[in-house]
Amino acid sequence: MSYYITKSTKGDFDAVVSKVIEKLKDEGFGVLTEIDVANTLKQKLGVEMKRYRILGACNPGFAHKALSVEDKIGVMLPCNVVVQEKDGGEVDIAAIDPRVAMRGVGNPALAEIAAEVAERLSRVVSAI
Repeated sequence: MSYYITKSTKGDFDAVVSKVIEKLKDEGFGVLTEIDVANTLKQKLGVEMKRYRILGACNPGFAHKALSVEDKIGVMLPCNVVVQEKDGGEVDIAAIDPRVAMRGVGNPALAEIAAEVAERLSRVVSAI
């Protein structure tokens, strides 16, 4: 099993980022953080790369459930979603698969929560 849920699409990078944020909202997620990796690496290291954005998505209800059964799980939150520019007008969208991430914690109570979150993130990615 891969550690992420992914899909490629054609389109304008910024439009895809906006659509991902919209679809995350539809599934009850807010974007807490937005990291422009390409810009950061250019500023800090002087390196060029294609556009690459990390969206830190959080669904408060699921975050609360997870924190209620595993108080240190915050080290693995929020759920990251990556939007990455590729060649030829392609844009990749990838979201963490929380089922894989939570498996290593060893708390069976997280499995059900992770499955529900994975289902929602899969719908987000599929909708792009």
